[in-house]
Amino acid sequence: MQAGFWCRHRWLKWVGGGLLVAFAVLTGAVLMLAHRAEPIMRAYIVQGLQDHFHARVELDSFHLTLRNGLWAEGNGLRIWPPAEVEGVRVPGSAGSPTPLIRLDEFRFHAPLDYKSGQAIRISVVQLKGLDVDMPPRPHFDHGAEGAKGTSAVPATGGARLLRFQVDSLECNGAHLTVETSKPGKLPLEFAIAHLTLTGIRAGGPMNFDAELTNPRPVGTIYTKGSLGPWLVADPGESPIVGDYRFDHADLSGFKGIAGILNSTGHYQGTLRDMVVDGETDTQDFQLTHFGTTLPLHTKFHAYVDGTNGDTQLEPVEATLGHSHFWTRGQIMRVAAVAVGKSGLRPAGHEIALTINVDRGRIEDFLRLASRSRTPLLTGALTMKAGLEIPPGPVPVHERLKLTGTFALDDAQFASAKIQDRIRELSARGQGRPKEAKASGEDEVRSAMKGSFRMAAGLVTLPELEYTVPGAVIDLKGTYGIEGGLLNFAGTAKMQATVSAMVGGWKGFLLKPVDRYFQKDGAGTEVPIHINGTRANPQFGVDFDRMKGKPAQRPDQPQ
Repeated sequence: MQAGFWCRHRWLKWVGGGLLVAFAVLTGAVLMLAHRAEPIMRAYIVQGLQDHFHARVELDSFHLTLRNGLWAEGNGLRIWPPAEVEGVRVPGSAGSPTPLIRLDEFRFHAPLDYKSGQAIRISVVQLKGLDVDMPPRPHFDHGAEGAKGTSAVPATGGARLLRFQVDSLECNGAHLTVETSKPGKLPLEFAIAHLTLTGIRAGGPMNFDAELTNPRPVGTIYTKGSLGPWLVADPGESPIVGDYRFDHADLSGFKGIAGILNSTGHYQGTLRDMVVDGETDTQDFQLTHFGTTLPLHTKFHAYVDGTNGDTQLEPVEATLGHSHFWTRGQIMRVAAVAVGKSGLRPAGHEIALTINVDRGRIEDFLRLASRSRTPLLTGALTMKAGLEIPPGPVPVHERLKLTGTFALDDAQFASAKIQDRIRELSARGQGRPKEAKASGEDEVRSAMKGSFRMAAGLVTLPELEYTVPGAVIDLKGTYGIEGGLLNFAGTAKMQATVSAMVGGWKGFLLKPVDRYFQKDGAGTEVPIHINGTRANPQFGVDFDRMKGKPAQRPDQPQ
C-alpha cells in the first residue's frame, strides 16, 4: 500500500530531496557568509572605536554565529589613551603604555531583518572583565588636535554601509583607576560590581545605574543618573548628575574609629568638579580605643574631585549625641612621602577642618574619649577649633591635633568629692564659712573658658579660667586623656578676705593678715595646684609660691 503510494507520487521524493539539498546549500552559504563577515565586522568595530576614542584599538578575536539572529562575541579588546594616536607619546611613558581600556569579553545579539538606510538595533551589549585606567589630564592634552574640547562623536570620512543602535550596555566585574598628575596624590580606584548604561547615542548623555564596592570605608554604593556627553580630550570635564545610596559602610577600616555609616545624597557637575549634597547617619560611632558609642548624624555640602577623591566640605552640619556643631575644611588623599632623613609619612587621608560647636554638651565629647559612660563633668559647651588628622597606622586619637578656644557654662562635676570641694570653695569665697561646713545639697554651677591644644592623647591648657560664685581660679597645665592624669597650677581669687572665709574667732584673729592676701581687687588671692587623677584629684595651696619661691611648672613632678 505504502510502496504503491510512493510509486504513484514519486515526484514528492524529488521535491523533498531538493528541499534538503537547498537547505544544506543555504546553511553552508550562511555559514560562509558569517565566516567571511567576521573580519568585516571586526574591522568595523575596531574602526568605530578608533573614531570614537581617537585612539589606537586592538581586538584579539571576534566570532559570529547565526542562531535566532546574529550573535557576536569578542575577546581581548584594548584601547589606548588618545596620546598614543599618530605616534604622539606622553613624556616619561613606558615603551608599552597601559591601555586606557581593557576588556576580557563582550557579546551582543542583533536581528537579521536589516533594512537599507536604517541602523541595526542591538538591545544589549554584555561586557565582562572591564578594566579602565584613566591617565592624568596631561595625557589627554597631547591627544589628537580634533579631539580637544569635543564629545565622543565618531569622525568618519564618509557614510557607513552599516549603522548600529545600542539600547543598553551591561557590565559585571569592572575596575576603574583614575590617575592624577598632582604631586603626592594617590590614584582613585573603584570596584564596580554591576553597571548598566542606557540611552546611548553619539555626542549625547547616557543614563547609568551602578553598584560599586567602596574600598574605604568598605560598603556598597548604589547610584543612578546621567553621564555625558563624554569628552574625549579630557574625560574629567564630562558632565554628570545623579543620586546615590551608601549602605553599611564599615568605618573600622580607618584605624582608631568604628561604626556603621549609611548615607544618601545628590551630586552634579563634572567628574573633576562635583557638588554633592547629602546626609550620613552612624548610630554607633566610636573611638575604638575607648569603645563608648554615640549617634552621629551629618548634613553636608561638598565639592568633590571625582578624578582623585579630594573633598572640600562647605559646610557640614553635625549632631553628636546632643551636641550640634559645624565644620568646614578638606579631606585629601596623599601618597607616602619621606619626612626627614629616615622618616616616612604613610599614604592615606589627610584631614584639615575648622570646627564651630555652637550648641554642645561637654559630656558628649568626654564620653567619646572615655571608657566610662559617666563623664567627668556636664555642661553647655561652645568651642572654635582647628582639627588636623594626618595619615598613619596609629589610632586616630593619637594622630589627632586639635587647637582652639572654648567656653563651658552651667558645669557640674560628676564626682561628689569634687563637687563638695567646689561648693565649699564657693561658700567661703562669698564669706559664708558656716554654709561651707554644712552638708547642704545645693548644686553649685561653675563656668570655664580658655584655650587648649590636644595632641598625642594629651590636652594642654595654657590658660584656663574657672569661675564659681565667690571665686575665680586661673590655671594652666595638662590633662591626660588616657588615665585622666591632672597636673595644673594657678591662682585662686576670692571675693571675701581670709578672715571672712574662715569666720568665727579664728577669722577675727586673722584680720591683721588680710592685707597680705588682697591683690588686684580680690579679697584673697592664693597660689594653688591640682594633681592626681580624674578619679582621685588632689587640691592644695602652693606654700612655696606664697613664700616667694619660683613657681613649679605644671609638667614638673610634684
